[in-house]
Amino acid sequence: MGEEKNTVGEEPLSPCSRLFNSPDFNCAIIVIMGCKVKGNAPAIIDGLKHTLVNHPRFSSILEMNDGKKGKPSWVRTEVRVEDHVIVPDIDPNIENPDQYLEDYISKLTTVPMDLSKPLWEIHLLCLKTSNAESIGLLKIHHSLGDGMSLMSLFLACTRKTSDPEALPTVAVRKKQFGPSCDTGFFNKIWWLFVGLWFILKLVFNTFVDVLMFALTICFLRDTETPLLAKPGTELVPKRFVHRIISFDDVKVVKNAMKLTVNDVLLGVTQAGLSRYLSRRYDQEATPKSKESMRRIRLRSAIMINLRPNTGIEALADMMAKKSKCRWGNLFGYILLPFSVGLETDPLEYVRRAKVTVDRKKHSLEAVFSMAFFKLILKILGLKASVVLVRKVIHNTTLTFSNVVGPKEEITFHGHPLSYIAPSVFGHPHALTVHFQSYENKVIISVTADPTVIPDPHKMCDDFVESLKLIKSSVLERGLYEMEV
Repeated sequence: MGEEKNTVGEEPLSPCSRLFNSPDFNCAIIVIMGCKVKGNAPAIIDGLKHTLVNHPRFSSILEMNDGKKGKPSWVRTEVRVEDHVIVPDIDPNIENPDQYLEDYISKLTTVPMDLSKPLWEIHLLCLKTSNAESIGLLKIHHSLGDGMSLMSLFLACTRKTSDPEALPTVAVRKKQFGPSCDTGFFNKIWWLFVGLWFILKLVFNTFVDVLMFALTICFLRDTETPLLAKPGTELVPKRFVHRIISFDDVKVVKNAMKLTVNDVLLGVTQAGLSRYLSRRYDQEATPKSKESMRRIRLRSAIMINLRPNTGIEALADMMAKKSKCRWGNLFGYILLPFSVGLETDPLEYVRRAKVTVDRKKHSLEAVFSMAFFKLILKILGLKASVVLVRKVIHNTTLTFSNVVGPKEEITFHGHPLSYIAPSVFGHPHALTVHFQSYENKVIISVTADPTVIPDPHKMCDDFVESLKLIKSSVLERGLYEMEV
Protein backbone atom coordinates (compact mmCIF):
# COMPACT_ATOMS: atom_id res chain seq x y z
CA MET A 1 0.00 0.00 0.00
CA GLY A 2 1.40 3.44 -0.93
CA GLU A 3 2.15 6.19 1.54
CA GLU A 4 0.46 9.60 1.63
CA LYS A 5 2.59 12.64 0.84
CA ASN A 6 2.83 15.73 2.99
CA THR A 7 4.45 18.52 1.00
CA VAL A 8 4.61 20.78 4.08
CA GLY A 9 7.64 18.82 5.28
CA GLU A 10 9.55 19.18 2.02
CA GLU A 11 13.35 19.50 2.16
CA PRO A 12 15.81 19.68 -0.77
CA LEU A 13 18.43 16.96 -1.24
CA SER A 14 21.98 17.79 -0.24
CA PRO A 15 24.63 17.58 -3.00
CA CYS A 16 25.97 14.32 -1.52
CA SER A 17 22.49 12.78 -1.38
CA ARG A 18 21.96 13.72 -5.03
CA LEU A 19 25.24 11.99 -5.84
CA PHE A 20 24.13 8.76 -4.13
CA ASN A 21 20.83 8.85 -6.03
CA SER A 22 22.38 9.11 -9.46
CA PRO A 23 21.88 6.01 -11.68
CA ASP A 24 25.66 5.51 -11.96
CA PHE A 25 26.34 5.69 -8.22
CA ASN A 26 23.35 4.08 -6.55
CA CYS A 27 24.69 2.97 -3.15
CA ALA A 28 22.98 1.25 -0.23
CA ILE A 29 24.08 0.05 3.20
CA ILE A 30 23.28 -3.36 4.66
CA VAL A 31 23.56 -4.07 8.39
CA ILE A 32 23.49 -7.76 9.30
CA MET A 33 22.23 -8.28 12.85
CA GLY A 34 22.79 -11.68 14.42
CA CYS A 35 20.07 -12.19 17.05
CA LYS A 36 20.34 -14.43 20.12
CA VAL A 37 16.59 -15.18 20.09
CA LYS A 38 14.03 -16.16 17.45
CA GLY A 39 12.75 -13.27 15.36
CA ASN A 40 9.64 -11.49 16.59
CA ALA A 41 8.24 -9.29 13.81
CA PRO A 42 5.44 -7.64 15.85
CA ALA A 43 7.96 -6.53 18.51
CA ILE A 44 10.24 -4.99 15.86
CA ILE A 45 7.32 -3.25 14.11
CA ASP A 46 6.11 -1.78 17.40
CA GLY A 47 9.62 -0.64 18.32
CA LEU A 48 10.22 1.03 14.96
CA LYS A 49 6.98 3.00 15.30
CA HIS A 50 8.44 4.68 18.38
CA THR A 51 11.98 5.18 17.07
CA LEU A 52 13.18 5.01 13.46
CA VAL A 53 10.07 6.35 11.71
CA ASN A 54 10.23 9.49 13.88
CA HIS A 55 13.42 10.46 12.07
CA PRO A 56 12.62 12.83 9.14
CA ARG A 57 14.73 10.92 6.60
CA PHE A 58 13.08 7.61 7.48
CA SER A 59 9.59 9.07 7.10
CA SER A 60 10.19 10.88 3.79
CA ILE A 61 9.96 9.76 0.20
CA LEU A 62 12.28 10.90 -2.54
CA GLU A 63 10.84 13.20 -5.19
CA MET A 64 13.38 13.59 -7.98
CA ASN A 65 11.49 16.14 -10.14
CA ASP A 66 8.40 17.36 -8.25
CA GLY A 67 10.09 19.10 -5.34
CA LYS A 68 10.52 22.83 -4.77
CA LYS A 69 11.50 24.61 -7.99
CA GLY A 70 11.56 21.21 -9.73
CA LYS A 71 14.61 20.07 -7.73
CA PRO A 72 14.99 16.69 -5.97
CA SER A 73 13.53 16.85 -2.47
CA TRP A 74 12.62 14.80 0.60
CA VAL A 75 8.87 14.92 1.16
CA ARG A 76 7.41 13.87 4.54
CA THR A 77 4.85 11.08 4.39
CA GLU A 78 2.78 8.82 6.62
CA VAL A 79 4.75 5.60 7.10
CA ARG A 80 3.15 2.19 7.32
CA VAL A 81 5.90 0.31 9.16
CA GLU A 82 4.45 -3.09 8.21
CA ASP A 83 5.37 -2.38 4.57
CA HIS A 84 9.03 -1.99 5.58
CA VAL A 85 9.39 -5.19 7.64
CA ILE A 86 9.76 -8.25 5.41
CA VAL A 87 9.56 -11.79 6.81
CA PRO A 88 10.34 -14.37 4.10
CA ASP A 89 8.99 -17.91 4.36
CA ILE A 90 12.00 -20.13 5.12
CA ASP A 91 12.13 -23.91 5.53
CA PRO A 92 13.19 -24.51 9.18
CA ASN A 93 15.00 -27.70 8.12
CA ILE A 94 17.13 -25.99 5.49
CA GLU A 95 20.35 -27.91 4.89
CA ASN A 96 22.94 -25.11 4.92
CA PRO A 97 21.56 -21.97 6.67
CA ASP A 98 24.84 -20.01 6.44
CA GLN A 99 24.93 -20.47 2.66
CA TYR A 100 21.23 -19.60 2.42
CA LEU A 101 21.89 -16.33 4.28
CA GLU A 102 24.79 -15.49 1.99
CA ASP A 103 22.68 -16.18 -1.11
CA TYR A 104 19.75 -14.19 0.27
CA ILE A 105 21.89 -11.10 0.90
CA SER A 106 23.52 -11.42 -2.52
CA LYS A 107 20.09 -11.45 -4.16
CA LEU A 108 19.06 -8.48 -2.03
CA THR A 109 21.85 -6.39 -3.60
CA THR A 110 20.16 -6.75 -7.01
CA VAL A 111 16.72 -5.53 -5.86
CA PRO A 112 16.31 -1.74 -6.28
CA MET A 113 14.72 0.31 -3.50
CA ASP A 114 11.04 1.17 -3.91
CA LEU A 115 10.91 4.95 -4.52
CA SER A 116 7.20 5.10 -3.61
CA LYS A 117 8.08 4.78 0.09
CA PRO A 118 10.95 5.81 2.41
CA LEU A 119 14.22 4.20 1.33
CA TRP A 120 14.75 1.63 4.05
CA GLU A 121 13.56 -1.86 4.96
CA ILE A 122 14.21 -4.65 7.45
CA HIS A 123 14.27 -8.33 6.52
CA LEU A 124 13.69 -10.67 9.46
CA LEU A 125 14.94 -14.19 8.73
CA CYS A 126 13.81 -16.95 11.10
CA LEU A 127 17.02 -18.80 10.32
CA LYS A 128 19.40 -20.35 12.83
CA THR A 129 22.99 -19.89 11.64
CA SER A 130 26.35 -20.78 13.16
CA ASN A 131 26.44 -17.47 15.10
CA ALA A 132 22.78 -16.53 15.65
CA GLU A 133 19.28 -17.86 16.35
CA SER A 134 17.77 -15.49 13.76
CA ILE A 135 18.95 -12.75 11.42
CA GLY A 136 17.88 -9.16 10.86
CA LEU A 137 18.93 -7.35 7.68
CA LEU A 138 18.64 -3.57 7.68
CA LYS A 139 18.87 -2.16 4.16
CA ILE A 140 19.20 1.63 3.91
CA HIS A 141 19.82 3.77 0.84
CA HIS A 142 23.04 5.74 1.26
CA SER A 143 21.31 9.01 0.35
CA LEU A 144 19.64 8.94 3.78
CA GLY A 145 22.97 9.61 5.50
CA ASP A 146 26.66 8.80 5.81
CA GLY A 147 27.82 5.56 7.41
CA MET A 148 28.76 7.05 10.79
CA SER A 149 25.47 8.92 11.17
CA LEU A 150 23.41 5.89 10.18
CA MET A 151 25.32 3.66 12.61
CA SER A 152 24.70 6.21 15.39
CA LEU A 153 21.01 6.25 14.50
CA PHE A 154 20.88 2.44 14.57
CA LEU A 155 22.51 2.41 18.02
CA ALA A 156 20.04 5.05 19.21
CA CYS A 157 17.28 2.50 18.44
CA THR A 158 18.94 -0.07 20.75
CA ARG A 159 19.36 -0.41 24.50
CA LYS A 160 21.76 -2.21 26.80
CA THR A 161 20.67 -5.78 27.45
CA SER A 162 21.73 -5.35 31.09
CA ASP A 163 19.66 -2.13 31.44
CA PRO A 164 16.68 -1.90 29.04
CA GLU A 165 16.33 1.85 29.67
CA ALA A 166 19.98 2.77 28.99
CA LEU A 167 21.55 3.65 25.64
CA PRO A 168 24.71 1.79 24.52
CA THR A 169 28.13 3.03 25.61
CA VAL A 170 30.45 3.86 22.73
CA ALA A 171 34.12 4.75 23.23
CA VAL A 172 35.04 8.33 22.32
CA ARG A 173 38.59 9.33 21.44
CA LYS A 174 39.98 12.11 23.54
CA LYS A 175 42.30 14.44 21.66
CA GLN A 176 44.72 16.74 23.39
CA PHE A 177 47.16 19.03 21.68
CA GLY A 178 48.99 22.07 22.99
CA PRO A 179 50.18 23.31 26.39
CA SER A 180 48.04 23.30 29.52
CA CYS A 181 47.08 26.52 31.31
CA ASP A 182 49.87 26.27 33.88
CA THR A 183 52.69 25.66 31.36
CA GLY A 184 55.78 27.83 31.88
CA PHE A 185 57.11 30.47 29.49
CA PHE A 186 59.79 28.29 27.85
CA ASN A 187 57.33 25.45 27.37
CA LYS A 188 54.99 27.86 25.61
CA ILE A 189 57.83 28.88 23.29
CA TRP A 190 58.49 25.21 22.62
CA TRP A 191 54.81 24.64 21.81
CA LEU A 192 54.91 27.63 19.45
CA PHE A 193 57.66 25.96 17.41
CA VAL A 194 55.76 22.67 17.52
CA GLY A 195 52.66 24.45 16.23
CA LEU A 196 54.60 26.05 13.36
CA TRP A 197 56.10 22.70 12.42
CA PHE A 198 52.62 21.14 12.53
CA ILE A 199 51.27 23.82 10.16
CA LEU A 200 54.17 23.39 7.72
CA LYS A 201 53.70 19.61 7.71
CA LEU A 202 49.96 20.02 7.25
CA VAL A 203 50.43 22.32 4.24
CA PHE A 204 53.04 20.04 2.62
CA ASN A 205 51.06 16.83 3.15
CA THR A 206 47.87 18.46 1.89
CA PHE A 207 49.64 19.73 -1.25
CA VAL A 208 51.05 16.26 -2.04
CA ASP A 209 47.74 14.50 -1.32
CA VAL A 210 45.70 16.93 -3.42
CA LEU A 211 48.19 16.53 -6.28
CA MET A 212 47.93 12.72 -6.09
CA PHE A 213 44.14 13.04 -5.95
CA ALA A 214 44.15 15.14 -9.12
CA LEU A 215 46.48 12.70 -10.89
CA THR A 216 44.19 9.82 -9.87
CA ILE A 217 41.20 11.57 -11.43
CA CYS A 218 43.18 12.14 -14.62
CA PHE A 219 45.10 8.91 -15.21
CA LEU A 220 46.90 7.41 -12.19
CA ARG A 221 45.42 3.94 -11.67
CA ASP A 222 46.29 1.20 -9.22
CA THR A 223 48.38 -1.74 -10.38
CA GLU A 224 46.41 -4.44 -12.20
CA THR A 225 45.95 -7.11 -9.52
CA PRO A 226 43.39 -9.90 -8.90
CA LEU A 227 41.55 -7.40 -6.66
CA LEU A 228 40.99 -4.60 -9.17
CA ALA A 229 37.40 -4.16 -10.33
CA LYS A 230 36.18 -4.80 -13.86
CA PRO A 231 33.86 -2.41 -15.72
CA GLY A 232 30.29 -2.78 -14.49
CA THR A 233 31.25 -4.35 -11.16
CA GLU A 234 28.71 -2.16 -9.33
CA LEU A 235 25.91 -4.07 -11.12
CA VAL A 236 27.18 -7.54 -10.19
CA PRO A 237 25.46 -9.30 -7.22
CA LYS A 238 27.90 -9.07 -4.31
CA ARG A 239 28.85 -11.73 -1.78
CA PHE A 240 28.78 -10.70 1.90
CA VAL A 241 30.91 -12.81 4.25
CA HIS A 242 32.27 -12.13 7.72
CA ARG A 243 34.43 -13.48 10.51
CA ILE A 244 34.38 -12.71 14.23
CA ILE A 245 37.69 -12.18 16.05
CA SER A 246 38.54 -11.29 19.64
CA PHE A 247 38.86 -7.59 20.45
CA ASP A 248 41.27 -8.62 23.22
CA ASP A 249 43.68 -9.97 20.58
CA VAL A 250 43.61 -6.61 18.82
CA LYS A 251 44.23 -4.82 22.12
CA VAL A 252 47.25 -7.05 22.86
CA VAL A 253 48.96 -5.73 19.72
CA LYS A 254 47.69 -2.18 20.28
CA ASN A 255 49.02 -1.94 23.84
CA ALA A 256 52.31 -3.73 23.13
CA MET A 257 53.23 -1.48 20.19
CA LYS A 258 51.59 1.69 21.57
CA LEU A 259 49.27 2.05 18.59
CA THR A 260 45.61 2.78 17.96
CA VAL A 261 43.02 0.12 17.14
CA ASN A 262 42.81 1.58 13.64
CA ASP A 263 46.59 1.13 13.17
CA VAL A 264 46.33 -2.54 14.12
CA LEU A 265 43.32 -3.25 11.89
CA LEU A 266 44.95 -1.54 8.92
CA GLY A 267 48.10 -3.61 9.53
CA VAL A 268 46.01 -6.80 9.70
CA THR A 269 44.34 -5.82 6.41
CA GLN A 270 47.71 -5.24 4.73
CA ALA A 271 48.99 -8.58 5.97
CA GLY A 272 45.81 -10.41 4.93
CA LEU A 273 45.77 -8.89 1.44
CA SER A 274 49.46 -9.78 1.03
CA ARG A 275 48.72 -13.42 1.88
CA TYR A 276 45.72 -13.49 -0.42
CA LEU A 277 47.51 -11.88 -3.39
CA SER A 278 50.54 -14.17 -2.99
CA ARG A 279 48.30 -17.24 -3.12
CA ARG A 280 46.35 -15.93 -6.14
CA TYR A 281 49.55 -15.19 -8.04
CA ASP A 282 50.84 -18.70 -7.30
CA GLN A 283 47.56 -20.27 -8.43
CA GLU A 284 47.59 -18.27 -11.66
CA ALA A 285 51.20 -19.36 -12.34
CA THR A 286 52.46 -15.75 -12.11
CA PRO A 287 54.35 -15.83 -8.79
CA LYS A 288 55.65 -12.49 -7.55
CA SER A 289 58.81 -11.92 -5.57
CA LYS A 290 58.80 -10.01 -2.30
CA GLU A 291 60.25 -6.92 -3.97
CA SER A 292 57.89 -7.00 -6.97
CA MET A 293 54.85 -7.22 -4.66
CA ARG A 294 56.10 -4.18 -2.76
CA ARG A 295 55.99 -2.19 -6.02
CA ILE A 296 52.25 -2.82 -6.35
CA ARG A 297 50.19 0.37 -6.10
CA LEU A 298 47.10 -0.56 -4.10
CA ARG A 299 44.92 2.13 -2.56
CA SER A 300 41.59 2.59 -0.86
CA ALA A 301 39.23 5.48 -1.57
CA ILE A 302 37.94 6.19 1.93
CA MET A 303 34.89 8.34 2.56
CA ILE A 304 35.48 10.69 5.51
CA ASN A 305 32.53 12.24 7.34
CA LEU A 306 33.21 15.99 7.67
CA ARG A 307 30.09 16.80 9.66
CA PRO A 308 30.40 16.57 13.48
CA ASN A 309 28.80 13.25 14.32
CA THR A 310 25.48 13.53 16.14
CA GLY A 311 25.64 11.57 19.41
CA ILE A 312 23.30 8.66 19.97
CA GLU A 313 21.77 10.47 22.98
CA ALA A 314 20.74 13.40 20.77
CA LEU A 315 19.32 11.04 18.13
CA ALA A 316 17.40 9.02 20.72
CA ASP A 317 15.98 12.23 22.18
CA MET A 318 15.06 13.47 18.70
CA MET A 319 13.15 10.26 17.89
CA ALA A 320 11.39 10.25 21.27
CA LYS A 321 10.30 13.91 21.06
CA LYS A 322 10.09 14.15 17.23
CA SER A 323 12.41 17.16 17.40
CA LYS A 324 15.25 18.17 15.07
CA CYS A 325 19.00 17.55 15.09
CA ARG A 326 21.96 17.89 12.75
CA TRP A 327 21.80 15.36 9.90
CA GLY A 328 22.86 14.72 6.32
CA ASN A 329 25.65 13.57 4.02
CA LEU A 330 28.76 15.76 4.15
CA PHE A 331 31.91 13.89 3.24
CA GLY A 332 35.20 14.04 1.40
CA TYR A 333 37.51 11.35 0.08
CA ILE A 334 41.06 10.42 1.00
CA LEU A 335 43.29 7.98 -0.88
CA LEU A 336 44.89 5.56 1.59
CA PRO A 337 47.87 3.58 0.19
CA PHE A 338 48.24 -0.05 1.29
CA SER A 339 51.66 -1.64 1.65
CA VAL A 340 51.57 -5.23 0.37
CA GLY A 341 54.35 -7.78 0.16
CA LEU A 342 55.43 -10.90 2.04
CA GLU A 343 57.27 -9.78 5.19
CA THR A 344 59.41 -12.10 7.33
CA ASP A 345 58.47 -9.99 10.37
CA PRO A 346 54.64 -9.85 10.77
CA LEU A 347 54.93 -6.69 12.89
CA GLU A 348 56.25 -4.80 9.86
CA TYR A 349 52.71 -4.63 8.46
CA VAL A 350 51.53 -2.84 11.59
CA ARG A 351 54.52 -0.48 11.68
CA ARG A 352 53.88 0.53 8.06
CA ALA A 353 50.20 1.03 8.83
CA LYS A 354 51.02 3.43 11.66
CA VAL A 355 53.29 5.52 9.42
CA THR A 356 50.54 5.75 6.78
CA VAL A 357 47.78 6.66 9.24
CA ASP A 358 49.92 9.22 11.11
CA ARG A 359 50.70 10.99 7.87
CA LYS A 360 47.05 11.08 6.75
CA LYS A 361 46.08 12.61 10.09
CA HIS A 362 48.17 15.66 9.12
CA SER A 363 46.42 16.42 5.83
CA LEU A 364 43.32 18.31 4.68
CA GLU A 365 42.81 16.07 1.65
CA ALA A 366 39.21 15.21 2.62
CA VAL A 367 38.26 18.88 3.00
CA PHE A 368 39.74 19.82 -0.38
CA SER A 369 38.15 16.85 -2.17
CA MET A 370 34.74 17.74 -0.72
CA ALA A 371 35.11 21.38 -1.76
CA PHE A 372 36.25 20.32 -5.25
CA PHE A 373 33.30 17.99 -5.84
CA LYS A 374 30.81 20.59 -4.56
CA LEU A 375 32.33 23.17 -6.92
CA ILE A 376 32.09 20.79 -9.89
CA LEU A 377 28.49 19.96 -8.95
CA LYS A 378 27.58 23.65 -8.81
CA ILE A 379 29.33 24.64 -12.05
CA LEU A 380 29.06 21.56 -14.29
CA GLY A 381 26.17 19.69 -12.72
CA LEU A 382 25.50 16.26 -11.23
CA LYS A 383 26.64 14.17 -14.21
CA ALA A 384 30.13 15.71 -14.22
CA SER A 385 30.45 15.26 -10.45
CA VAL A 386 29.43 11.59 -10.69
CA VAL A 387 31.96 10.99 -13.47
CA LEU A 388 34.78 12.39 -11.33
CA VAL A 389 33.80 10.39 -8.23
CA ARG A 390 33.55 7.22 -10.32
CA LYS A 391 37.03 7.91 -11.76
CA VAL A 392 38.51 8.13 -8.27
CA ILE A 393 36.90 4.84 -7.24
CA HIS A 394 37.58 3.13 -10.59
CA ASN A 395 41.29 3.99 -10.35
CA THR A 396 41.63 2.60 -6.81
CA THR A 397 41.25 -0.96 -5.54
CA LEU A 398 39.04 -1.17 -2.46
CA THR A 399 36.83 0.50 0.13
CA PHE A 400 38.08 0.29 3.72
CA SER A 401 36.40 1.41 6.93
CA ASN A 402 36.47 0.86 10.68
CA VAL A 403 33.61 1.81 13.02
CA VAL A 404 33.63 1.78 16.81
CA GLY A 405 30.63 -0.01 18.28
CA PRO A 406 29.04 -0.57 21.72
CA LYS A 407 31.16 -1.79 24.63
CA GLU A 408 28.41 -4.06 25.92
CA GLU A 409 25.71 -6.35 24.53
CA ILE A 410 22.76 -4.44 23.09
CA THR A 411 19.14 -5.31 22.30
CA PHE A 412 17.27 -4.23 19.17
CA HIS A 413 13.57 -4.06 20.07
CA GLY A 414 13.57 -7.20 22.20
CA HIS A 415 16.31 -8.99 20.23
CA PRO A 416 19.72 -9.29 22.00
CA LEU A 417 22.43 -9.14 19.32
CA SER A 418 25.33 -11.56 19.05
CA TYR A 419 27.05 -9.55 16.30
CA ILE A 420 26.66 -6.55 13.96
CA ALA A 421 28.14 -6.68 10.44
CA PRO A 422 27.55 -3.56 8.27
CA SER A 423 28.76 -3.04 4.72
CA VAL A 424 27.95 -1.12 1.54
CA PHE A 425 27.32 -1.96 -2.12
CA GLY A 426 26.54 -0.15 -5.37
CA HIS A 427 29.92 1.56 -5.83
CA PRO A 428 32.42 0.48 -8.53
CA HIS A 429 34.84 -1.40 -6.24
CA ALA A 430 35.16 -5.19 -6.34
CA LEU A 431 36.23 -5.30 -2.68
CA THR A 432 34.97 -3.65 0.50
CA VAL A 433 36.57 -4.42 3.88
CA HIS A 434 34.83 -3.21 7.02
CA PHE A 435 35.73 -3.67 10.69
CA GLN A 436 33.04 -3.27 13.35
CA SER A 437 33.79 -3.52 17.07
CA TYR A 438 31.04 -4.86 19.31
CA GLU A 439 31.34 -5.94 22.92
CA ASN A 440 34.58 -7.95 23.16
CA LYS A 441 34.52 -8.78 19.44
CA VAL A 442 35.57 -7.32 16.13
CA ILE A 443 33.53 -8.36 13.10
CA ILE A 444 35.45 -8.44 9.80
CA SER A 445 33.05 -7.94 6.88
CA VAL A 446 34.15 -8.57 3.31
CA THR A 447 31.91 -7.60 0.40
CA ALA A 448 33.21 -8.92 -2.89
CA ASP A 449 32.39 -9.15 -6.58
CA PRO A 450 32.58 -12.95 -7.12
CA THR A 451 33.65 -12.50 -10.75
CA VAL A 452 36.83 -10.80 -9.47
CA ILE A 453 37.24 -12.38 -6.03
CA PRO A 454 35.75 -15.90 -6.25
CA ASP A 455 36.90 -16.94 -2.76
CA PRO A 456 36.01 -14.18 -0.25
CA HIS A 457 35.87 -16.76 2.56
CA LYS A 458 39.58 -17.47 2.06
CA MET A 459 40.29 -13.76 2.20
CA CYS A 460 38.47 -13.55 5.55
CA ASP A 461 40.55 -16.48 6.79
CA ASP A 462 43.70 -14.63 5.69
CA PHE A 463 42.73 -11.66 7.86
CA VAL A 464 42.11 -13.93 10.85
CA GLU A 465 45.39 -15.80 10.37
CA SER A 466 47.30 -12.54 9.94
CA LEU A 467 46.08 -11.27 13.31
CA LYS A 468 47.12 -14.56 14.93
CA LEU A 469 50.63 -14.25 13.48
CA ILE A 470 50.97 -10.61 14.54
CA LYS A 471 49.76 -11.37 18.06
CA SER A 472 52.06 -14.41 18.35
CA SER A 473 55.02 -12.30 17.25
CA VAL A 474 54.21 -9.74 19.97
CA LEU A 475 53.96 -12.41 22.66
CA GLU A 476 57.13 -14.23 21.55
CA ARG A 477 59.16 -11.03 21.88
CA GLY A 478 57.73 -10.25 25.30
CA LEU A 479 56.41 -6.88 24.14
CA TYR A 480 53.04 -7.25 25.82
CA GLU A 481 52.40 -6.11 29.35
CA MET A 482 48.97 -6.66 30.88
CA GLU A 483 47.20 -3.38 31.59
CA VAL A 484 46.07 -2.90 35.17
